[in-house]
Amino acid sequence: MYIKKILTVIALLGLVVAAYFAYFVYNAMFKPNTIFNNDSAYIYIPTNASYDGVRNQLKPLLKDINKFDALAKQKKYVSHVKAGRYVIKKNMNNNDIINSIRSHNVPIKVSFNNQESIEKLAGRIGLQIEADSSSLVTAMLDESFLGKANFKKNTALGMYIPNSYEFFWNTSAEQFRDRMLKEYNRFWTDNRLQKAESLGLNPSQVIALASIVYEESKKPDEQPTIAGVYINRLKVGMPLQADPTIKFAAYQLPQYKDKVIRRVLNIHKDIDSPYNTYKYAGLPPGLIAMPDVSAIDAVLNYENHYYYYFAADAKRLGYHKFAKTLSQHNVNAREYQRFLSLQGIRQ
Repeated sequence: MYIKKILTVIALLGLVVAAYFAYFVYNAMFKPNTIFNNDSAYIYIPTNASYDGVRNQLKPLLKDINKFDALAKQKKYVSHVKAGRYVIKKNMNNNDIINSIRSHNVPIKVSFNNQESIEKLAGRIGLQIEADSSSLVTAMLDESFLGKANFKKNTALGMYIPNSYEFFWNTSAEQFRDRMLKEYNRFWTDNRLQKAESLGLNPSQVIALASIVYEESKKPDEQPTIAGVYINRLKVGMPLQADPTIKFAAYQLPQYKDKVIRRVLNIHKDIDSPYNTYKYAGLPPGLIAMPDVSAIDAVLNYENHYYYYFAADAKRLGYHKFAKTLSQHNVNAREYQRFLSLQGIRQ
């Protein structure tokens, strides 16, 4: 009888211990442990981050960080931290949180357009992924990479087709660059390549011309007409005489640093630069800015007409007046010059 009582007590103690253990497991694993009010929160875990770094990000989001610590150690997460962007949803329990930050790296949309240089593009991308702008510039301008990809430093910006792309936040500079080369090659379909070949241009030259077209007009419906003007000039060996290339050449000089040229003057046209398309016939050696896809396709699908000139339209700002003859162009140009003078724009 005495032994039976002892066994009964032991069994009861076992049940108590089991109940306590079950309660502990429930609290540690399955009880909601978030404290924020939004539907979800994100944490960004850098490459080679320690568990302490993860813990510091989680602490403001959780009711009980100690219970999370206990389970993280039990599940060996503390020694297997993975970089990335992870979502924590409202009312998640510790077990779900660990599963999320262990294996559910959430991609982000990386967007860019209209960047004027590799450095500015890198700055834009560096705000969106883990890689910083310095490492991105180094990767983008790596001579070995550029040589293999058939680019040069002055054409490298043309490899980046403006759009939105899906990336993991912890993408490295080299991974970003390599992925964008794949996107560039995907963009240049057989159809686009055939159209470029029919113009006697390679893709880099098409993008160089598209950058001029884009700087001349942000109106997609007008870009094919402007592209047609430049194609006509190229066909007859006439200099492009594109004002945006003059501005680009000027901005490379120290005296024009941090200045905005709103009106191209004769002094600007005297700048000795391969980008000065008043001095040098043909296309400049590289693009002058990042063109939109609309401008690239405008070159490939240029409007076939007999215009050789165009001037900004003072009555429809953003658009242009086109002319077949120099005399008609001069009339259009003088009209716009008068408009600039009335606006007080002298340079």
